[in-house]
Amino acid sequence: MPKRTYQPKKKKRATTHGFLARTKTKTGARVVQARRRKGRAKLSV
Repeated sequence: MPKRTYQPKKKKRATTHGFLARTKTKTGARVVQARRRKGRAKLSV
C-alpha cells in the first residue's frame, strides 16, 4: 500500500500560500486584491 500523497505541514503551507508570501510579490498582491474585491472571507491561508 503506497503512502498518501498529502502530508500536511502548517509552516510549509503558510510560507508558500500565506498572507505575507502573497503580499511580497506583485502578482501575489494582485491575488489578494482580487479576493478582497470578490468579498472573500479568507484572503489567504
